[in-house]
Amino acid sequence: MIDLSRLRVLVAVAKEGSVTAAAEALHYAQPSVSHHLAKLEAEVGVPLLQRMGRGIRLTDAGRLLADRAESILAQVESVRVELDELAGLRTGRVRVAAFPSALATVVPLAIARVTADHPGIELSLTEAEPPEALSALRNNEVDVALIFEHGDPPQRDRRDITMIPLLDEPLYVVTPAGRSWSGPRAELASYADDRWIAGCERCREHLVVACERAGFTPTVDFETEDYVAVQALVAAGLGVSLLPGLTLVANRHPGVRLDRVPGLGRQVLAAVCGKPPPSQPAQVLLSALAATITEPGWPA
Repeated sequence: MIDLSRLRVLVAVAKEGSVTAAAEALHYAQPSVSHHLAKLEAEVGVPLLQRMGRGIRLTDAGRLLADRAESILAQVESVRVELDELAGLRTGRVRVAAFPSALATVVPLAIARVTADHPGIELSLTEAEPPEALSALRNNEVDVALIFEHGDPPQRDRRDITMIPLLDEPLYVVTPAGRSWSGPRAELASYADDRWIAGCERCREHLVVACERAGFTPTVDFETEDYVAVQALVAAGLGVSLLPGLTLVANRHPGVRLDRVPGLGRQVLAAVCGKPPPSQPAQVLLSALAATITEPGWPA
């Protein structure tokens, strides 16, 4: 491998026209310049200089290498500047994928913090449910994926993913506000005879599992990933539902009642590819999430 410092010496000799002038320009001792040139010739395996009386001139190989060296050294300097900017977080990018209720609650404050502290970092947001967000992460389409998991063991392969826990979310039974009750409202078994409104595919799967553990299979009449629509359907008396806390912090319909279900919840996590540490811009976002996420004022 060619030593970059020796390339700088060759470029200086080509520009200054002599070893002595190159040594003065580089603030090197003259023997040091001659030593670098001899080592460079040994590295490339061809003569680079010709003695001309008391002076020297570059051979064809020397001129070729000197011309290329200027371009190489300029590129190396450009990369060094870019790396320095990244190290100082004056530049960089973070592409984030997150599920809707996270985008409506915990993400904006973290993004605002990053933008205020590091205005040179470019941020982009994509709405995606956890499976799609993780797929985008593995395909290098995003740098950080915000996902959720219920209490059941995850089915995904995590070998190439690092998960950072952010928040534990409670789950609520959502019912019409004016409905009268005779049994315990926070127990799923009390809703065995009700019609249900389910959310996304993974949320529906969790709903079915939770109800079956309570001793019944829910009858699902409607499905929608829009948590605002879920509450509107419940308020209209078309069924009951099970919603996580962030969706209710983001938006709560005045026509519904919420009852927190003991022992049911889901975990919000940030996912990055590979082993820690992530890239510096991604780490800045993760730090902002950790600093801005506090236990929300969950619905009573």
